[in-house]
Amino acid sequence: MKIHIKNGHLIDPANGIDAQQDVFIAAGKIAGIGSAPEGFVASKVIDATGLVVAPGLVDLSARLREPGYEHKATLESEMQAAVQGGVTSLVCPPDTEPVLDEPGLVEMLKHRAKSLNQAHVYPLGALTAGLKGESLTEMAELAEAGCIGFSQADNPILDTTVLLRAMQYAKTFEYTVWLRPQDPHLGRTGVAHSGPVASRLGLSGVPVMAETVALHTILELVRVTGARVHLCRMSTAAGLELVRAAKKEGLPISCDVGAHHIHLTENDIGFFDSNARLTPPLRSQRDRDAIRNALLDGTIDAICSDHTPVDDDEKLLPFGEASPGATGLELLLSLALKWAEDCVDGKQQLSRAIAKVTTDAARIVGLQSGQLATGSVADICVFDPAERWTVSSKVLASQGKHTPFLGYEVAGQVKATIVAGHIAFQR
Repeated sequence: MKIHIKNGHLIDPANGIDAQQDVFIAAGKIAGIGSAPEGFVASKVIDATGLVVAPGLVDLSARLREPGYEHKATLESEMQAAVQGGVTSLVCPPDTEPVLDEPGLVEMLKHRAKSLNQAHVYPLGALTAGLKGESLTEMAELAEAGCIGFSQADNPILDTTVLLRAMQYAKTFEYTVWLRPQDPHLGRTGVAHSGPVASRLGLSGVPVMAETVALHTILELVRVTGARVHLCRMSTAAGLELVRAAKKEGLPISCDVGAHHIHLTENDIGFFDSNARLTPPLRSQRDRDAIRNALLDGTIDAICSDHTPVDDDEKLLPFGEASPGATGLELLLSLALKWAEDCVDGKQQLSRAIAKVTTDAARIVGLQSGQLATGSVADICVFDPAERWTVSSKVLASQGKHTPFLGYEVAGQVKATIVAGHIAFQR
């Protein structure tokens, strides 16, 4: 299909474009920007007057719940949620059932995702067999099957020697290790941020040092091995100071933050609202402000949705017993735009927000997506940055209907999502 997107405001941070320009798509790729290629005749025209045309969003953490947890979500529902949210590429953690620790399982997931012909799926392979933290997986075989990195998801490695060996192995083949910094013992039973709110509500806490102690270990192993590490879901001001210093030192690290943590704090738990039960927990306002500033100065590389659909049976429980997680794929764009509106001055607002969920995220994964250069794959999100919509279970395509933003009015509605040159969603 040949598609002509006309009269749109094109924003492509990777190539420094922020102007009204038409986009021409043919054979699944960008055939031209600004002016049509010779002999181009569109079979479909999308009028983007008053809309922003941007690269498709790249989400660094979206649990699709397949295989094994289809009662929480299915590949069909979550891929629909992705394209409805403008997400064209997503990274899925390995904590499925069974765990993504064998090439056959990875190939099956990729085949299932490809057959749906929606967003591109990039699996993370398990760093250790069964995510048990004891023996390493065959990383080379998993990489051949399509894994773009290796992770423990939220499962800790108790034996630091195992983590050292894993990072040495990864360095040998230049694989990226994705780690969420949380000490396996500090705050192990915690359900909320250690502070006055948790104390007042009688909830067990996860202290800031659970993140910083783990970071000290990870960064020391990076110094020794030279392995590239991506730090997932940073949540504290003290942790970000360590990351900032490590980047200045030149260590090969990057990091992301969950979209919820840019806006919410421990106070949003309210009266035991289990929708606000997240991992890592919502932190203090000081931590939230540090996250916003770290996005501005580049300490935090990208924003992810941390999409973790949870069903009613596991969420509609007392706060301490509810499963952590929230749906986020359809909120990623709006929450990124809200951060820029609050924190970025002047004309750079849209460009800075889009960069954090497109080109900057794509760079971490090593993808060529997240940009709209002529000849690149036509992954595109067309959205209205001003149109407001109310978050409700009815409008969410995800099977997981639980999010702390239920009832909030947010700006930024996706009008069309194009994946590899075909229209995967149009409102």
